[in-house]
Amino acid sequence: MTATVERAERSPWDTEERRELRALVRRFTEREIVPSLPDWEDAGAMPRELHRRAGELGLLALGFPESAGGEGGHLDSAIATEELILAGGSSGVVAGLFTHGIAAPHIALHGSPELVDRFVRPTLRGELIGSLGITEPGTGSDVAAVTTRAARDGDDYVVTGAKTFITSGTRADFVTTAVRTGGPGHRGISLLVIETARPGVHRTALRKMGWHCSDTATISLDEVRVPASNLVGAEGSGFRQIMERFGSERLSLAVQATATAQRCVDLTIAWARQRETFGAPLATRQVVRHRIAQMARRATVARVYVRDVFLRWEAGDDVVTELAMAKNQAVEACDWVVDQAVQLHGGAGYLHGVEVERHYRDARILGIGGGTNEIMDEVIAARLGLDG
Repeated sequence: MTATVERAERSPWDTEERRELRALVRRFTEREIVPSLPDWEDAGAMPRELHRRAGELGLLALGFPESAGGEGGHLDSAIATEELILAGGSSGVVAGLFTHGIAAPHIALHGSPELVDRFVRPTLRGELIGSLGITEPGTGSDVAAVTTRAARDGDDYVVTGAKTFITSGTRADFVTTAVRTGGPGHRGISLLVIETARPGVHRTALRKMGWHCSDTATISLDEVRVPASNLVGAEGSGFRQIMERFGSERLSLAVQATATAQRCVDLTIAWARQRETFGAPLATRQVVRHRIAQMARRATVARVYVRDVFLRWEAGDDVVTELAMAKNQAVEACDWVVDQAVQLHGGAGYLHGVEVERHYRDARILGIGGGTNEIMDEVIAARLGLDG
């Protein structure tokens, strides 16, 4: 087979340019993340300097339009996420370092040029940190039920309410916030960029089961005055903008799940070869070999499906059903694989600071964030014509 034919048949996930991107991300992860990750886990946050270093390499710009200072496509962003985990990082690092992937796209696509210049470009350079504020203490996944009120007062909005489970919320310089500017339901929701330094913004750090290195907060908004020029798009368009981004968020979580599963397969293979019991490596035990084979099978099948759906989504196909299926399939595979990895590591797998233990804790959020497993099943059922 000629080199030309080989290149033509190569998956978009495995082009020469994207192998170079993987190598760049791997070097960055091994140098800038892996040595310090245990300390960040204990501290409950990552340093701002990590954002600057990632920005200098162009990693934060992946998946954003060139008109907003970005480069590459969504697939490049997914590859960076995948390789960061495969190289020894974690989904917690992805959540904290790439929070702008859910905080800034709305501004880049629908914001004024001034908003793009003030918030998106410096964020992609690693100079600012952004968060997305949708979930509220009483609303959960029901986006249309947002109660945080933004009342117009002259050239400002006066915002009162609360947001919770906000990723990077304690470090964020701004929060792209879902607020109610109109009446009940989804048509009354708008997006407003709120700088966290404004008077009336109060933040409370939250402790979590996993993602320890990714800070999370409840943000209270007490009559916060925000310029009307901070509105993203038109009033009442917030719900639509939020819905536009759910596909990419769910795919990102699916990629994190399959990468975490594969990383745990790799770690368990290495452990089984090195760890000896009763005078022989674990890898010589048939039950262990078969268990690892099952881990590899589930991780691989989930990854292949997620990658296929990803390419179809990026091509513009209607894959709402498949997006939900891909996320749940990836999460299911990841949950099983990380559990087996801890089991096969034995007592060592239960120790804080051991990598498979961290993945075990971190994986639990993947079936909750971006739409729970149950919500994904409801999406699938509805698309199959099984409306209640």
